[in-house]
Amino acid sequence: MPPTSLDPITAALNPSTQGSNTPDRFQQLDTSPAQVSLPPALEQAMALIRRGSEEILVEAELQSKLLKAHASGQPLRVKLGLDPTAPDLHLGHTVVLTKLRQLQDLGHQVIFLVGDFTALIGDPTGRNATRPPLSPEEIAVNAQTYFQQASLVLDPNKTEVRKNSEWCEALGAQGMIRLAAQATVARMLERDDFTKRYKAGVSISVHEFLYPLLQGYDSVVLKADLELGGTDQKFNLLMGRELQKDAGQSPQCVLTMPLLEGLDGVEKMSKSKGNYIGIAEPATEMFGKLMSISDDLMWRYFLLLSSRSLMQIEALKAEASAGRNPRDIKVDLAMELVERFHSRQAAEQALADFEARFKKGELPTDLPLMALGHAPMPITQALRQAGLVSSSSEAVRSIEQGGVRLNGERVADRMLALCAGQYVLQVGKRRFARIDIKEPLS
Repeated sequence: MPPTSLDPITAALNPSTQGSNTPDRFQQLDTSPAQVSLPPALEQAMALIRRGSEEILVEAELQSKLLKAHASGQPLRVKLGLDPTAPDLHLGHTVVLTKLRQLQDLGHQVIFLVGDFTALIGDPTGRNATRPPLSPEEIAVNAQTYFQQASLVLDPNKTEVRKNSEWCEALGAQGMIRLAAQATVARMLERDDFTKRYKAGVSISVHEFLYPLLQGYDSVVLKADLELGGTDQKFNLLMGRELQKDAGQSPQCVLTMPLLEGLDGVEKMSKSKGNYIGIAEPATEMFGKLMSISDDLMWRYFLLLSSRSLMQIEALKAEASAGRNPRDIKVDLAMELVERFHSRQAAEQALADFEARFKKGELPTDLPLMALGHAPMPITQALRQAGLVSSSSEAVRSIEQGGVRLNGERVADRMLALCAGQYVLQVGKRRFARIDIKEPLS
């Protein structure tokens, strides 16, 4: 007897299941308030799901899925895909991971998808040029640490971990062609980043068009009910809905989370921009960086990263309005996050180090010693070689602004030359280096 249903791969690639390939194929989704009546427990669940989220597409569909899951006892399959394009995760990544953990705590099946195949293409989202491809060796190294770090947020014992090379490599040339036939160039050029590059005459490589298709295909294979991602991933997430329809599946809902601003409070957190807080960074470094964010940005970090309830966060805001020092509230945030990614003991030690360093003016004693060269060495050169500034001009500017200290004493002379010996250099409040300068060459 013929099979009663097609397996995901066959269904996705079977031309008879394909819908229209017209440019308006992504239907205008109805985002009006949902009218589904939910029992109190599911209303509470929806309130948690909505917290901090940017958009839920389509909310009425998600509520219907929740009702069905509640009645059947079959949890929703909730997918998050991350490409291992760098070895470390930062707090920006944990915004969506935190939401994923909340869904996990609600009893749903979380799928952590490592995009080891799609990383070979490189996500073109937000790019103004073709992303240089990573080698398979680089991807393998990065992938090793991804889930280990994600497990600091997720419950690893309740997480399904997959790699999309499992099914993408099996597609082959014929499968890839059939998958590519499910979208038009006009459809792809509706993406904002592609449109801008096309109008500006910036090249777009053909393989970049495959990225959203493959991300959508992941949802078909995994039979996702809900996919999470940043606001910049909306096009890719909606592609999953369309390919699932082609495969005869119930289309996944989409939940987008805002992009977390970095330490500067302006640009999204990014390692390339240097405004990030890595979750694998030492506890003292993480604590110090969190204490450096602005008071206004602190509340956004509370909303998107803290496990505190909205009621508790509002209570903290009321305390600040009543005169409590925002710095003390920021300490609460830093303690919570450092404890999450390290330990309570590490958080307490980080607080003690921070207070000793910035309240009492003590210098850190645990800095590694860096050998820089021979005396006499200009202070600007020492700052640059120690990695505390990016250029001599930045070193001069930092000195003129009073932001450079040598063994705790402010440096006023930009022409200062250092004799042989060991020193602690400081730029701003958080950048330190212990340096060793050798005797002059004879």
